[in-house]
Amino acid sequence: MNRRMFGKLAAAAFAPGVRVYADKTKINSRIEGVTIGAQTYSFRDRPLDACIAAMKEIGLGEAELYNGHIEPKGKDELAAWRKNPPLDEIRAVRRKFDDAGINLYALNYSFREEWGEPELEAGFAIAKAMGVKYITASSNVSTAKRIAPLAEKYRIVVAFHNHSNMAPNEFARPQDFEQAMSASPKWIGINLDIGHFTAAGYDAVAYIKQHHARITNLHLKDRKKSSDFNADRTAIPLNNFPWGQGDTPIKAVLQLVSQEKYTFPADIEYEYECRAAGTPVEEIAKCLAFAKNCLT
Repeated sequence: MNRRMFGKLAAAAFAPGVRVYADKTKINSRIEGVTIGAQTYSFRDRPLDACIAAMKEIGLGEAELYNGHIEPKGKDELAAWRKNPPLDEIRAVRRKFDDAGINLYALNYSFREEWGEPELEAGFAIAKAMGVKYITASSNVSTAKRIAPLAEKYRIVVAFHNHSNMAPNEFARPQDFEQAMSASPKWIGINLDIGHFTAAGYDAVAYIKQHHARITNLHLKDRKKSSDFNADRTAIPLNNFPWGQGDTPIKAVLQLVSQEKYTFPADIEYEYECRAAGTPVEEIAKCLAFAKNCLT
């Protein structure tokens, strides 16, 4: 390494918002020990390349990939894609995040009860090709028993995601997570959405304290308790607020993660479009600033 290159690396190492690992610069969105990332569903208004560019612009260095950013839109195309996913293209997706300095650590691939075995296993093949640690899934509770053997086979943890819909066989209540995790003590985990958990009437802080060992990542959004809001729990666009205007204990959760040194990421999931004052990029940047204010 010559003096000029050393100088560039040294300058980058002390620049705000970046870290240097060997010859690669990675975005550092870790605040007081808490890794703040994004579910790329937050950038669903744009294609993948523009999503990555926006994350880089905002300064978000951790990503859970929304399946809609890589799957074809047509119903028949999608069915064929899920049975025979283009793994070379999937590997190229990972390289795009790496080149941008963003750690892609999880794939959102929501297994459903009606899927056949090829569709279920395809999710693991995609995750393996992508090199991620976790699959997050908005799924039916009953799928856990079918998913657990595949998770063990591929050695990838599947973390189920909750909503506030109290319908049978959907994840909303603590007991839904308990039932799913009973299928495997090692390979089934929790992707806890603290906004939906709050809207459903549960205490996110207490739940995280009790179950932190099984949590792979958090989703951050601000919703009101449905009973107080006098609204349908499932009306997510309506019962979704700019951070600080709802009932979700975002600050208490982030401070708990920091104080207890929990290592799982906390991902922004932007869903309050109906109340937004700015563009998605501007609003997501506000969410990151809110998180920083909670922690510093």
